[in-house]
Amino acid sequence: MKKLMKVLIWVLGVFALIFIIATVIIALYGKKIVESQIEQNLKMKAHLGGMSLSFPFTVNLNNLEVGDIFKTDKVSISPNIFSLFPGKLVLGKVVLIKPWINLEQSTDGKLNIPEFKQGGKQPPVFITGLIIKEGRFIFTDKKAAPEGLKVILDNIFVSISKVTFPLTSLSANFKVSAEIMNGDYKSIGSFTTAGFIDFMRKDMDANINIKDLNVTYFEPYYGDFLSKKKLLSAKLNFNSILKAQNNDLNINSNLKLSELVYAQVEQKEGELPEFNPAKNALDLFTDSEGVLNLNFEVNTKLDNPSLSPKQLKKVMLKAAMNNLMNANPQTLIEKVQQNMGQFKAIGKQLKKIFK
Repeated sequence: MKKLMKVLIWVLGVFALIFIIATVIIALYGKKIVESQIEQNLKMKAHLGGMSLSFPFTVNLNNLEVGDIFKTDKVSISPNIFSLFPGKLVLGKVVLIKPWINLEQSTDGKLNIPEFKQGGKQPPVFITGLIIKEGRFIFTDKKAAPEGLKVILDNIFVSISKVTFPLTSLSANFKVSAEIMNGDYKSIGSFTTAGFIDFMRKDMDANINIKDLNVTYFEPYYGDFLSKKKLLSAKLNFNSILKAQNNDLNINSNLKLSELVYAQVEQKEGELPEFNPAKNALDLFTDSEGVLNLNFEVNTKLDNPSLSPKQLKKVMLKAAMNNLMNANPQTLIEKVQQNMGQFKAIGKQLKKIFK
């Protein structure tokens, strides 16, 4: 028992000595080393307010700024001593407090992301735990709009944790949430997702939610995919359940579009009313309250999920047709009659022309 106590005291003494030496080295040289490494690898100006070491061997970076694309109040990095493998650097937990990322895409599609250049062969880095609190991500897209369409994710929260046992497990639990804002920092929706994924077994069970999203803000991206007529208002609520087993991924989703308001098109006297069945697609598939409610299912692979715009349109059209089949007959007749009214108007005009 005495020998065990002596060994324990000796180990603790060595541990304490290493901790003290590391603290002194970090205090004297850590700040300059971090700044120079970032500037050398990213070719961008870096500034670090301070650097410290806390027990047990957690490195803290305070007030870190990298060019005009990244800054954070604090970064804490803890190595995972139970998951160290030869030639690999395993970080048990990385915590970012109030990170701010500013990403911009130019008119020719180039992003302001620096090219990472690192000299020599470096060991791969694995992160088994990540926490982000009060994050903000700003994306300005000058390709979508000359003045720059700005989309902001605010109050970002991320929690990703690897299953500890067994040590070889590739299963992780995750939870992510964010508020979606426009360029004026006004809320236009929210996003949440939570669940788990096992990369080894290729299993997954997760849920994705988008709530009260102002769809019309993203018109430069969807164009006339939703409607040929210009939408002034449309609110999206979306829920998707993702379940995978042995790499077979099933995505079961519900999409609800409500508060649909179209721009009024002025028609000159004697002008033929424009008619295109696609322009009235949303109106035809909505219910009596003007809500488009679609349920659709997609089957793909977890390690290589694939869904082209053409496939998506096909899946959603099938869901819309199911809505029509289950619709109230009287409501369906009224919708068809409304669309046929445009045919009648065109017919009358043509009759006058060829009279």
